[in-house]
Amino acid sequence: MKKIILFLIFVLTSSVIFGNEILGDWNGLLKVPGAQLRVVIHITKTENGYAATMDSPDQKAVGIPVAKTTFIDGVLKLEIEAVKGSYEGTFNSDNTIKGKLTQNGQSFELNFSREIVNKEVHARPQEPQKPFSYYTEEVKVENEKDKITLAGTLSLPKKEGNFPAVILITGSGAQNRDEEILGHKPFLVLSDYLVKKGFAVLRMDDRGFGESSGKFKNATTVDFVNDIQAGVAYLKTRKEINKKKIGLIGHSEGGLIAPMIAANSKDVAFIVLLAGPGLCGDKLLLRQSEDLQRQSGVSEKEIQKEFEILKGAYDLVIASSINDEKFKKSIEIYFESKLGAENIDKTKHYTAFVIDNWGYNFLKINPATYLEKVKCPVLALNGNKDLQVSAEANLEVIKKALAKAGNKNVTAKILPNLNHLFQECQTGSPSEYETIEQTFSPIALEEISNWLLIQAK
Repeated sequence: MKKIILFLIFVLTSSVIFGNEILGDWNGLLKVPGAQLRVVIHITKTENGYAATMDSPDQKAVGIPVAKTTFIDGVLKLEIEAVKGSYEGTFNSDNTIKGKLTQNGQSFELNFSREIVNKEVHARPQEPQKPFSYYTEEVKVENEKDKITLAGTLSLPKKEGNFPAVILITGSGAQNRDEEILGHKPFLVLSDYLVKKGFAVLRMDDRGFGESSGKFKNATTVDFVNDIQAGVAYLKTRKEINKKKIGLIGHSEGGLIAPMIAANSKDVAFIVLLAGPGLCGDKLLLRQSEDLQRQSGVSEKEIQKEFEILKGAYDLVIASSINDEKFKKSIEIYFESKLGAENIDKTKHYTAFVIDNWGYNFLKINPATYLEKVKCPVLALNGNKDLQVSAEANLEVIKKALAKAGNKNVTAKILPNLNHLFQECQTGSPSEYETIEQTFSPIALEEISNWLLIQAK
């Protein structure tokens, strides 16, 4: 009996020490197609077990809640509802945790250690460095309609003058004023280029992101329209700005926002659509899904199967009148019936997008409705290797809609070998974005500035 008691004491003591070793901070590097993201886990002890939070420094996300944390027999499990994912890893004697993060039905290797993890750094030769050869000012733009303040940078060729101006409009997702993505700052590069050509440039952090107030969650494209309209109103208060020469340059979703404003405003003198959508939201995303899957080598049979499932859900959105609880439940039931119990993560992912306030409203937006009212000069550029906004399909609709508006001052071009970010590329796949050193094709920059200079005369 004495030996058994001693053995139990040893086991219990080891368990406590083992448990304590999992406490504290753990650093990992998540590698997904086209991106590297640092991840930090903070694990603490509670009366009932363990608790944890996560940080994603590269996404400027701190304190992401972990719904459930368990550590049993050396296996750490985290349920992270905030990102609709989970993690399972094994604690090892070399003070590491090796495991996988599962999110949206996909699993990615993610290992942790106590050591600080650094990302692989890629050169960004186009990124301008201070001191700049022009004047910059940190500004606050008041969106009085929604009672939020947008933080931004106004760049001017020099401190005094009267300059034509443009506002840069970011694409979908929360982004800062540089439209920063995967180590690239395309709007910083574009702004630098245009200021040196004689234009004032205003670029702003999205609402609820960076230094801007408000909430990004649940905001729709129409809300972002209000933000950019506030930017136009702000520029009109500046004596350095030629109020008759204020234009908008929108990338991706920003290329939808620009005509939404120009269709109903005499304050906008010209617009530039960079990979702007022409197709209705549902058709745009269906085409995007097809193109991305096809480039990734998915079989045509699987592509068609996915197309039919998504189309069925999007059709339900188009036919609906309100995104209420009844509709949300019907979408969840729809995906469960199509994907089956074995694809619960995928069901959750698709359902979350469709019932999300932004996703629900975006699927319903038809850009042609606004383009048909745009009378000001328009430049529309797309890269022929863009897999997110198909060049030919979208430009064709844009040109037809502007022609219906009677707009004679339209330039539409497909630029060779450029992807969605207007980088020179091989395949157009998002997996290339980070590894390409170029941030913004010089050919595209020249196309934009040459056209703008004509409009500014």
